[in-house]
Amino acid sequence: MVKSFYGYIRDAWKNPDETYVNELRWERLQDWRKEGSVTRVERPTRIDRARSLGYKAKQGIVVARVKVRRGGLRKSRYIRGRRTQKMGKNKIAGGISIQRIAEQRADRKFPNLEVLNSYWVGEDGKQKWYEVILVDPHHPVIKSDKNLNWICSSSSRSRAQRGKTSAGRKGRGIGKRGKGTEKTRPSIRSHQSRGK
Repeated sequence: MVKSFYGYIRDAWKNPDETYVNELRWERLQDWRKEGSVTRVERPTRIDRARSLGYKAKQGIVVARVKVRRGGLRKSRYIRGRRTQKMGKNKIAGGISIQRIAEQRADRKFPNLEVLNSYWVGEDGKQKWYEVILVDPHHPVIKSDKNLNWICSSSSRSRAQRGKTSAGRKGRGIGKRGKGTEKTRPSIRSHQSRGK
């Protein structure tokens, strides 16, 4: 079986420290640190990942690189006397992931566009960078595209803010099935946020 050009790019990005991606990223991050939080880019950095998520090189589609802070939800251990179970230390989940924050910032920056999807492109000790694919739902080229015209419907408005993208659905626990995910449907808030 012959591997496609995109296959080689995908394999290189799977192990960035061992391939040419490592040197490229070291150079790119120096420029990216000087950019603003949301920057429109000419073409995707990871063309294979962008195309697998719905990107096409046509009118009405925009790619933006978003810089977001790094770090988890660091909860300090409560030092007063109480039983461990009641400390409120374990099972503390962040409201939304870093990737969803990036999508929502891009959505606010381009109010006339809808977020299609996003993917990781780099990180350092302080920040993470994601590239967000945005689509213009009012563009005639998008309206006539049979693969993308679903985003033109009114039910797709503010997808990123409502957690309807891939990262959003993952954060809402929608992809899970079976035992342990009983409280994620119909929504997490309908079960007093016990589903995360």
